[in-house]
Amino acid sequence: MPPARLAYMPLTTYPDIAPDDSVAVAVTLAAAFECELHVTSFAVAIPRVSTPIGGLLVNIPELVRAAEDDSRARCHRIQAFVRDNATAALNVQCSMEQSEPSSTGDDAAEEARYFDLVLLPWSKDSSAIREFGQSVVFGAGRPSILVPADVDETPIKHAAVAWDGSRVAARAVADLVPLLTDDCRITVLTVRDDKPLPGPDLAQKLAASLGRRGFSAEVCTVDRGNRTISEALQEDAIKNGARLLAMGGFGHSRVRDFILGGATRGVFADLRLPVLLSH
Repeated sequence: MPPARLAYMPLTTYPDIAPDDSVAVAVTLAAAFECELHVTSFAVAIPRVSTPIGGLLVNIPELVRAAEDDSRARCHRIQAFVRDNATAALNVQCSMEQSEPSSTGDDAAEEARYFDLVLLPWSKDSSAIREFGQSVVFGAGRPSILVPADVDETPIKHAAVAWDGSRVAARAVADLVPLLTDDCRITVLTVRDDKPLPGPDLAQKLAASLGRRGFSAEVCTVDRGNRTISEALQEDAIKNGARLLAMGGFGHSRVRDFILGGATRGVFADLRLPVLLSH
């Protein structure tokens, strides 16, 4: 019997929580990848600050307690939601951790290192959810899948790879392949009007390599045109029938500020299908 594949879904609950629809799709993906699923919901612990003047105007301790109580209630509700949407095969385990607002993403990234795969429900309406996801993607050292709400939840039988021959793109391929079934098709996407590529026939070489591993792989050359790089990659992946896009995540951390590559920034801002990011 092969060892279990462990998926991790961290959920922040303050100031926002991921939409139920995104969480439900993430649960479905965990099942499709034959994972066991661990969910950690993070309840906010707001540091107490002495504000004698402000206390005359508003009851700050009471506001803090209310925010923390609401966060804990969200933790319990989202854990119940996950259990209700999971199959027995997922062997769902849930835990709740307390974390200060400034460190929740870092705390989740640290815990993620004990798992094989991270699932990150995404929200188009919450910058806090997106920033939390960035912290995990670039801090965990594990492949992370951004999961939108409005996608088809059918099993993934066709994946796309954004390929430029780089180290992080190679990491994305290595992280993707173990998740796929033998009958999964793979489309190799290269963009010819974005940046110089390190050599000719890059896509053909990767397709041949994937073919030697038993996959049906095809090449698609993408014309970016007046689209952003993330729009071009996601739109052409979808047009070719892919249910998942794998790409390298480019980003550097300066204290708490992320400098993201164009494609990485684009998928965080406008996610159109599940995207596996490797960093």
